Amino acid sequence: MKKLLAVALVAFATNGAFAQTVPVNGTITKIDGTQNKITLKHGPITNLDMDAMTMVFALADPAVIKEIKVGDSVKFEADRVNGRLTVTKIEKAK
Repeated sequence: MKKLLAVALVAFATNGAFAQTVPVNGTITKIDGTQNKITLKHGPITNLDMDAMTMVFALADPAVIKEIKVGDSVKFEADRVNGRLTVTKIEKAK
């Protein structure tokens, strides 16, 4: 029984259920403050199995809009939150 449970947990984890977010480099290309969304040109996001591209993300913390601007180089983390691709953490790149 324990072995079966361990196999089930490994299978569950490999489907992304336990994937941890990882920092990704990107550049802000658009900010939509009314919708709490930003567009990022970014490198690969491994925890989402996503190649490098430019796309729109929701922001987990809308207050961050006051700290960023179009053209900023950033380091961010993204995940699926309630089915939406969401930036869960973002800071200007150093």
